[in-house]
Amino acid sequence: MRTLVANKQEVERAWHLIDAKDQVLGRIASLAARLLQGKHKATYTPFIDTGDHIVVVNAALVRLTGQKEHQKLYRQHSGHEGGLREERASTVRKHQPHRLVEEAVQGMLPKTRLGKAMYKKLKVYAGTEHPHAAQQPKKIEVA
Repeated sequence: MRTLVANKQEVERAWHLIDAKDQVLGRIASLAARLLQGKHKATYTPFIDTGDHIVVVNAALVRLTGQKEHQKLYRQHSGHEGGLREERASTVRKHQPHRLVEEAVQGMLPKTRLGKAMYKKLKVYAGTEHPHAAQQPKKIEVA
């Protein structure tokens, strides 16, 4: 019996739509990371990008549990001395709500070139509108 190894040319990519309204951030991120990696497919191969495209809408309405809204910090560093900037999740939600979901998903993907290729297939929008209607994404319910 031979082991099936996916080919980059043979991978079929689907489009999925996740509505983040009133959903817990971690649950959305873990589902999106799983779909981006292709772990839900029988043809999953760890060293080949077999994942699908993900569109997340209503990122501004995602739910954080506990006191994370006021305690969770998002950090950025410019690379210069003293260039560390810290923002609370409530501030990030006001100015860049898509960043909440993007950073959560990116943290669950591999930290390699393959992980960066997977991350490029993630599209996050703060509101309900998105420009990917032509791809006919299938709506996925978060359990």
